[in-house]
Amino acid sequence: MNAAPRRKAIVELNLIPLIDVSLILVIIFMVLTPILIHSQLTVKLPKAASGAPPDNPDTVNVQIDRRGNVSIDGSAVKWPSLESELVLRVGKAARKTVLVQADKSVPVEKVVAVMDIAKRLGVGKLGLGVSTGD
Repeated sequence: MNAAPRRKAIVELNLIPLIDVSLILVIIFMVLTPILIHSQLTVKLPKAASGAPPDNPDTVNVQIDRRGNVSIDGSAVKWPSLESELVLRVGKAARKTVLVQADKSVPVEKVVAVMDIAKRLGVGKLGLGVSTGD
């Protein structure tokens, strides 16, 4: 009656592969995030024969993409809060310039609405952004 000693199963949770996979995913997301943010707003501007980009630091860029989404200096804004955001950016300074950059397929009414808001706020200059003929 020789009883064999019972063997206990050694149970360990190996976390190293889980950590490796999660770190790889973090690196992938860190690399892809700037690319996704940069490609998120695509504005195909109409072409112009001549022109120079504005070098004025007092310029506020308002962009409208082909889906009608609006952004001010790169940050997305909803249409109802566009005027309040422009008030914050422009203020009452008459030397500020508002540059409206709209996609070719955007209805003219949306561009005119932005220009109307800018003129109501009393901006010094108002411009339309175009791409120069390449």
